Amino acid sequence: MMWPPQMNHGMSSMARLIAVAIDRDKGSQISLKWAVENLVAKGQTLILIHVKAKQSSPFFALTPSLPLPRPNQTSDVDENGSSNEESDAQTKELFLPFHVFCTRKDISCYDVVLEDTDVSKAITEFVKQSGIDVLVLGATVKGSIFSLQHCRFKAKDIPGSVLKGVPDFCTIYIIHKGKISSMRAASRPPPSILSPLRGQIMLHVCSNSDASEPSLFSSNNSRSSFSGQSRPGSEPSPNAMQNEAHIMKSPFTHRMGPNGKPYDLLPPETDISFVISGRKSIDIISGRKSIDTCPSYHERFESGHTPPRLSSLSDMENHAFESWQLGRKSGGTITPLEFSYASIENDRTSMSQTMEEVEAEMRMLKLELKQTMDMYSTACKEALSAREKAKELQRWKMEEQRRLEEAQLAEEAALALVEKEKAKSRAALEHAEAAQRIAELEAQKRISAEMRALKEEEEKTKVLNALANSDVGYRKYSIGEIEVATNYFSQAQKIGEGGYGPVYKCYLDHTPVAVKVLRPEATHGRSQFQQEIEILSSVRHPNMVLLLGACPEYGCLVYENMSNGSLEDRLFQRGKTSPLSWQLRFQIAAEIGTGLLFLHQSKPEPLVHRDLKPANILLDRNYVSKIGDVGLARLVPPSVADSVTQYLVTATAGTFCYIDPEYQQTGMLGVKSDIYSLGIIFLQLLTGKPPMGLTHHVERAIEKGTFREMLDPSIPDWPVEEALSFAKLALKCSELRRKDRPDLGNVILPELNKLRALAQDTTFNSAPKVADP
Repeated sequence: MMWPPQMNHGMSSMARLIAVAIDRDKGSQISLKWAVENLVAKGQTLILIHVKAKQSSPFFALTPSLPLPRPNQTSDVDENGSSNEESDAQTKELFLPFHVFCTRKDISCYDVVLEDTDVSKAITEFVKQSGIDVLVLGATVKGSIFSLQHCRFKAKDIPGSVLKGVPDFCTIYIIHKGKISSMRAASRPPPSILSPLRGQIMLHVCSNSDASEPSLFSSNNSRSSFSGQSRPGSEPSPNAMQNEAHIMKSPFTHRMGPNGKPYDLLPPETDISFVISGRKSIDIISGRKSIDTCPSYHERFESGHTPPRLSSLSDMENHAFESWQLGRKSGGTITPLEFSYASIENDRTSMSQTMEEVEAEMRMLKLELKQTMDMYSTACKEALSAREKAKELQRWKMEEQRRLEEAQLAEEAALALVEKEKAKSRAALEHAEAAQRIAELEAQKRISAEMRALKEEEEKTKVLNALANSDVGYRKYSIGEIEVATNYFSQAQKIGEGGYGPVYKCYLDHTPVAVKVLRPEATHGRSQFQQEIEILSSVRHPNMVLLLGACPEYGCLVYENMSNGSLEDRLFQRGKTSPLSWQLRFQIAAEIGTGLLFLHQSKPEPLVHRDLKPANILLDRNYVSKIGDVGLARLVPPSVADSVTQYLVTATAGTFCYIDPEYQQTGMLGVKSDIYSLGIIFLQLLTGKPPMGLTHHVERAIEKGTFREMLDPSIPDWPVEEALSFAKLALKCSELRRKDRPDLGNVILPELNKLRALAQDTTFNSAPKVADP
């Protein structure tokens, strides 16, 4: 027979043998995809090569159907049935995704399974013996295109070894991540001798869809040529002969595994025929017989000749293949025409008829090819036109997109401008609102100042009216009476110096009194004097100094005489007076708190002393303490009498170390301003020390546990526990922040009453006695 003209070595890309080495890794799939997209044409046959670890004897197979067992392999199959079944399943699983991909691309597949321990050498030998034109491998250095099950291959550069070892007629591509990593182009055409693999593929292409599939070529080892000789002494069994003659409907159905057992890669109803043309081709030789019905086959087999390995070829084609093999062994060169004629030995007349049929078929194929090329040219022109239209559409789309982006930018700019204007408008509104609030505050301050001035005027008027009123709560003395009683203000009768003038001791109406005289140069003393008259004339309390009379014209106040002087004199033992006992000190503290609470609860308006200190605490003959010198007292409206809201005064007043720090800084006056002074007095009652830095020293002593050393050493029998509790209460009263100080009526006075009760229950034997004046 003659091969079709397109299959000789002036052949097109459809006749090239293209092989892809595959395995289970993703790189094999990428390599196959690259080969299909760049090398393989639609309808072409692609060879898939997979290398397995050598199990019993190395072999390789190619086909859509896997190799049939040779007669001498039957026992191996029986002994290793389970392992072979497992190997078949793995092989089936390996090839399945590649077959499905090729089916979608309308490409036929030939599966080649090689078994050997040297991977690169096995592939190199296969390429050399099969005449592969193009080989594609994945770029890997660990042999990922090869199955390592049951064997340990050396970790070496498999693609590099194959690249160096393949013949120079083979073009090899190394693919990495879908791109060519390295390649080597063929330097000469493949050998003119037709390889068994090429002949097998050519027969598969020229046969109709009913023809049997080519079986696998097997060799004694993967490095041998495609020899058809079997092992010495091996005989084919009838079952093997029947398997070789088995006709398959599809390349994916009834595949034969390496152990000779059939397996299905796809469901049986799937029929995928890998043919180049959709039209059926005529048989090269009519009346072809299968191997089962060919008498010469059985005769040659029984006489010891090697059985042919191409189960899907006719007898004449098998003879041609044997002649080709003999030609290879003898070293001769056989052309495809000689190969075909050598296969026809008995009937030249039949051959002539066959040649005519082939020529007729070729003419039809050429006509079809021309029509196909015309259609292809038309399709290319349409594709170019469609591409131009697509480009024009794309340009139009880009232009529209550019216009849209410009419109969006313009819109965004407009929105930004609007937002900017809105921000300016909001800022203007906020500025206007702030100006309005400032104006309202100024108006409120002005109204408040006017109200304060009006109230001060009313107070002044009230005081003047009270002085002018004959129905006063005190006795009016003439200046003559006072001069006579004080011996014209003799220095011998002077007992002290007040805030706004001296104090004299004398008798009026046969009663010992203390007369306070306002100095003429004290410009502010007149208002303080008038305020003291008004307050003391309306105040009656056991712990407040009693006002007996006054001489308003000359600024003289007449008080009851306090024979034991001031608390300051007794604390520092001036005049060689005896020290006060702790019982008296606790009692004095409670009395001061009681009198101060009376001032804070006075009606109709609370009264803040503002100058509470030991010098203004006076002691009568029975050591009853009374609060005096209320000249700096300030009436506070009831609405601001609490400790949260304070009353603002324009000028602060008081004595340093006793004045409220917050009142001194801000001028805000409240009833808790006196609590700070009260806390300092309490600490002096305990320690007998000056007020400067006294709170700090007491705190440090309590922290260090040396509080007992801070107590007044003149008192030997201090109740330390009660004194410590009293000191902690005094420290709370002297807190710098007004809101941290306790309430006088609810917190301080109950504690002071407990200390007074303790003092009253204790019998003190060392009470100092003062002689009657």
